[in-house]
Amino acid sequence: QVHLVESGGGLVQAGGSLRLSCTASVPLSSFNTVAWYRQAPGKERESVAIITNGGTTNYADFVKGRFTISRDNAKNTVYLQMNSLKPEDTAVYYCNGRVILTTPLREYTYWGQGTQVTVTS
Repeated sequence: QVHLVESGGGLVQAGGSLRLSCTASVPLSSFNTVAWYRQAPGKERESVAIITNGGTTNYADFVKGRFTISRDNAKNTVYLQMNSLKPEDTAVYYCNGRVILTTPLREYTYWGQGTQVTVTS
């Protein structure tokens, strides 16, 4: 059974930093991609950052230069280092893992339970 568990959320003042962790119950190599999403109250869930099995990263424009996604394969953990936080970064942050299998083509998506990040002004 695949589980993703987020941790590291909390309350921080604007300009501060937090590091989120997403720990998987299976090796990270099981996933084609692991990503962080967020959802603010009344808004749709949006992609924040993604890292591929090969280590390629991509970021949403609104976090570029402030957030960094990384992985520690030995710990089955993906991190999201968040610096220069803004009140608009307040949201529940979710970890997402995607598995893509071929022959036949199938895709599986796994979500963690989310961790709350609140940034005060």
